[in-house]
Amino acid sequence: MNTPLQRVQGLGASHSGTGHFWRQRVTAVALVPLSLWFLYVAIGLASTTEVSALVFFAHPWNAILMAAFVIIALYHAALGLQVVIDDYIHTAGSKIFFFLMVRFAVIATGSTCIFSLLRIAAQ
Repeated sequence: MNTPLQRVQGLGASHSGTGHFWRQRVTAVALVPLSLWFLYVAIGLASTTEVSALVFFAHPWNAILMAAFVIIALYHAALGLQVVIDDYIHTAGSKIFFFLMVRFAVIATGSTCIFSLLRIAAQ
């Protein structure tokens, strides 16, 4: 049973469903142009050498767009996996374990990608 104030604010039992919904939608909308850019770049760099890819990502705008794509895609994936874990894992200990593993994987992958882009840009 919700109080009238909770019904007006749109908050359910977890008090965070609406915010999670909007974060997932906003990241999905942001990923549309970034994914098109990434696809264009991937096709363009597919038949080139490793040196030309390094030169491409050494330009600041390309590095910034790639970093934005990586960060937003990983955040969007983490939001989606959180929903899957909430829906299909029923024990509290397992939920915490999987939430921590997803968070660790997202942080490790994102920091590795950003570190690599910074190393490319610094050369």
